[in-house]
Amino acid sequence: MITDTGITGTGTTSTGMADGQDGDLGPSAGGAGPPPDADADGALLDLMVWLSPAFPVGGFTYSHGLEWAIEDGSVASAAGLEAWLADVLRHGAGRTDAILFTEAHAAASRGDAARLGEVVDLAAALQPTRERRLEATAQGTAFLTAIRDTWPQARLDALLDDLGRRGHAPVFTHATAVATVAAVHGVAARPAGLAYLQAFAATVISAGVRTIPLGQTDGLRILKALGPLVRALVDEAATAGLDGVGGVALRADIASMKHETQYTRLYRS
Repeated sequence: MITDTGITGTGTTSTGMADGQDGDLGPSAGGAGPPPDADADGALLDLMVWLSPAFPVGGFTYSHGLEWAIEDGSVASAAGLEAWLADVLRHGAGRTDAILFTEAHAAASRGDAARLGEVVDLAAALQPTRERRLEATAQGTAFLTAIRDTWPQARLDALLDDLGRRGHAPVFTHATAVATVAAVHGVAARPAGLAYLQAFAATVISAGVRTIPLGQTDGLRILKALGPLVRALVDEAATAGLDGVGGVALRADIASMKHETQYTRLYRS
């Protein structure tokens, strides 16, 4: 199993507690939790598959507004792409999603459907434009569909059914969907959050590599350079709480708005 301190074969839950302690999802939440002999390698492989570019969520069709920034001339080089994406991560969707990811993971780990519904609704409401909402929620819906078809899990079904019984039908963003699935499958918040945020960065970088265009090595250098920022954001999110949500990446939001009427478009956002 993957825990906050690495990969281990113990029976700890995603909150770092032993099965059966407070905070674990017990039988009333749809399952008895991961077995004591949970396969650590299997957990790692699952996480890598879920956030692989090959996972069927259509991430390659979105640029998070970058396509307009390239058309506008704001981003025209590897250095420009790195600076643009660093701002998106630090001041925009990256930081916000890291906090929402942490909060959704905690709620799902506890089997707290009411709290999870609040976080999921907030994540969807915070999308600043039509295309950004599409980017976030279409990937979230596709992710949950693929997971439930391929990685069926009683705890996930019970949690989603609980939301339905409350008359609540939340629209999951990609961040909250991955967080929820990771929690019920016993993958701890920190490694799952790191993997999610790096996958988000890699998706935007891929759009830049194809559109500016840049070489693949340039893209790898940018992703490597942003690693410390990804780690810092996930660590900050662990204690930020929902009161810490907020962003000022205004040009990225404007880029998304402008992209909606851009004459020639390769991407959906």
